Formats: sequence, C-alpha cells, structure tokens
Amino acid sequence: MMTLYSGTTCPFSHRCRIVLFEKGMDFQINDVDIHDKPEDLAVMNPYNEVPVLVERDLILHEANIINEYIDERFPHPQLMPADPIMRARARLFLFRFEQELFVHVRALENAGTTKKDQEKARAAIRDNLTQIAPVFTKQKFMLGDEFSMLDVAVAPLLWRLEHYGIEFPKPNPNLMKYAERLFSRQAFIDSLTPAEKAMRK
Repeated sequence: MMTLYSGTTCPFSHRCRIVLFEKGMDFQINDVDIHDKPEDLAVMNPYNEVPVLVERDLILHEANIINEYIDERFPHPQLMPADPIMRARARLFLFRFEQELFVHVRALENAGTTKKDQEKARAAIRDNLTQIAPVFTKQKFMLGDEFSMLDVAVAPLLWRLEHYGIEFPKPNPNLMKYAERLFSRQAFIDSLTPAEKAMRK
C-alpha cells in the first residue's frame, strides 16, 4: 500500500491527496506537522519537505513526480494526456506553473518572507491567474473538457486565495466558476484536511 507523508496545510501535499482520491485506490495518509517535522522525514527526503510517497522500497518526493508516478501506476482515470505530444505540453505547463505561480506560493508559505516580498508574490500570482482566466470562457478545464493534472496542480492555490490575502481588483467570474468546478469534485472534497477546510469561510 502507498503511504503519503502529507502536510496538513501544505499546498503541494494537497495536490498529491487530490490525485490519490481521484484514483479511488487504497492508500494511507500520514499527517505531518510542517512546524514540527518527524526525524525520519529528512531520511526519506534530503530536502526535509513534504510530500513524500513511500511504496515498498520506493521513496519519492516532489509533488509533480509523485503524481505522475501514481497516474502511471493506476491509469484510471488518466490525468496526464495519453498522446506523447500533449503529455509533453502538459509537462511544460506544469513547469511554467512552478516557475511563474508556485515559486510565489512558496514565498507566501515561508515565514521568513518580508512584507514587501509577500506583496510582490501576491501581485505575481494575481497577474498570472488573470492571464490564465480567459481560457475558461471556452473550456471547462485547463486542457479542455477533461479534468487533468494541470487542474490538480492549480486547485490548492485557488482554494487558498483568501488565506494568502490575494484579491482581484475587479471580478473574475471565469476563474471563480472554474475554481468552483474544481472544488465541487468529490475527490477534492475528500482531499481536504480540517485545517484546509478552515481556510475558507
């Protein structure tokens, strides 16, 4: 059985929980307090971070790597495109998300980030999400009508907008409707920890 070491408020762990629940398989989640990490975490992951996935003698870290492994190991429902070209494009999108969105999420998650840098991070996230939003006038999800790994990647951020203090200067109905589509999925609902549920009023 797979065991996921998961931070109860960590957006990257949240991604992995979403994928595990989407697959509807047997797994175990070990909740980790990211402010008081267990000693064995540093043994499993040299960066001493969650998430970490353990299956027999395999130990993986980094949310996108974990999620691709789960997707290949349990192919139904498939979350990465089957076509190699589309799959490569999806990986590029995931890479861009890390570089342009989640680098700023890490800044907001880091207690040592200055107020000025936090404001910069909020503005960058807001601007990037505003650029993505027009896509949802024509399609339900990032890659079209099918829920995919790209939606998994961005869902924890959308859930935490209020928690991070990110506000849009004018209403963004396309993005908000997209977010509600993600939040209404049963796997998303099941993936939430009590601490994450408390992030939204």
